[in-house]
Amino acid sequence: MNKFFIIMFHTYLSKLKSRAFIVTTLITLLFVFGFMNIDRIIALFETDDEPAAEVAVIDETNDLFEAADYHVQQLYDNIILVDVGENEEAALEAVERGDFNGLLILDYENGEVPGGEYYAPTVAEQSLPLQLEQALQQVKIEHMTATLDLDQETVEAIYAPVSFERTALDEGARSEAELNQARFLVYILLFVIYFSVLFLGSLIAMEVATEKSSRVMEILISSASPVKQMFGKIAGIGLLGLTQFFLIFLIGLWSFQGQPAQQPADVQGPVGGLPFFEATDLSLVLLLYAFVFFFLGYLLYATLSAMLGSIVSRIEDVNASITPVNMLVISAFFIAMFGLSSPESPIITVTSFIPFFTPMIMFLRVGMLEVPVWEVALSIVLMLAAIAFFAWVGARVYRGGVLMYGTSRSLKELRKAFKLK
Repeated sequence: MNKFFIIMFHTYLSKLKSRAFIVTTLITLLFVFGFMNIDRIIALFETDDEPAAEVAVIDETNDLFEAADYHVQQLYDNIILVDVGENEEAALEAVERGDFNGLLILDYENGEVPGGEYYAPTVAEQSLPLQLEQALQQVKIEHMTATLDLDQETVEAIYAPVSFERTALDEGARSEAELNQARFLVYILLFVIYFSVLFLGSLIAMEVATEKSSRVMEILISSASPVKQMFGKIAGIGLLGLTQFFLIFLIGLWSFQGQPAQQPADVQGPVGGLPFFEATDLSLVLLLYAFVFFFLGYLLYATLSAMLGSIVSRIEDVNASITPVNMLVISAFFIAMFGLSSPESPIITVTSFIPFFTPMIMFLRVGMLEVPVWEVALSIVLMLAAIAFFAWVGARVYRGGVLMYGTSRSLKELRKAFKLK
């Protein structure tokens, strides 16, 4: 057992100090920090003295400009409309010279509905035309209500959002606010599980293939059994992954706590202060399940990756050898993404009991639904059985595969490695 811990900590410390891990972790932390603080970063590049956009306007109706100018001023403080008369050719030349950001021509569609046509040097700019369109929409509403002789209260009633509430009849079913809370957390943790399995599994296979290609493996097996090496590497890389995700969790938590609350205190959801990080039962249960399914999923896929990595002799062949494992992870991830909107779908229920898909799919179900305890327990038992089976097979293949050299990427070579003593 002492040799197992020696291999585990050696793998952990050597990878922890490697340049690849440090660079990858720093890039990941920067990405998480940037994603969580994108609004603040954007605000740094915004200046209060930024000049307003000037838009030339030709009003072919002679009665829409004032209404358009009024609504633009009410909605936006960064747009100035300038009435340039009726000379369209001169106005277009002014836009091309840069005197104006664009030209807006106001007219009636079908002789009665206000509309506009916008000209600009390019159509890449989306914000300004959209703002002008929204202002014209208000002009249209005002014009049409005046034509129909509707009072303001009637207009507001027409355009007011419809009252629509969803109430669950099943006792114990989660509310809409709780589902939004769970959906956001499940979405984030699914990405964590997905990328961790892909990255760490590849790292294990690469570690085994590197030792084989340098012939270090022949020395190592004389001091420790291949089985201890295999599980020592799996444990060491697992500790490395936990270290990386602990740092990511700290950065994310720090960013969340620094976010200003932008919604009423009685509104629950994954925005404005992100209340799901409070110590609620829902969050604690989800985080516990996330850890359990991450741990089980890592053990399963890491065992498969170590097994497949042991039958290749060149580092260049690693990615090809673990492609089947990666395809299983990717398939599980896409099924989980579908399940976010349809967690009660039959395919979600069935795949949640398939060990290769359980870490993501069953975690999705327990996050979104009230899943019976026996179903969760059954999925965990099936996963443990699958891990035990593939650990036994993987140990046999690993023991023979580490001593096999040459191009070894087929099922035939797996059987050959399995039979070696």
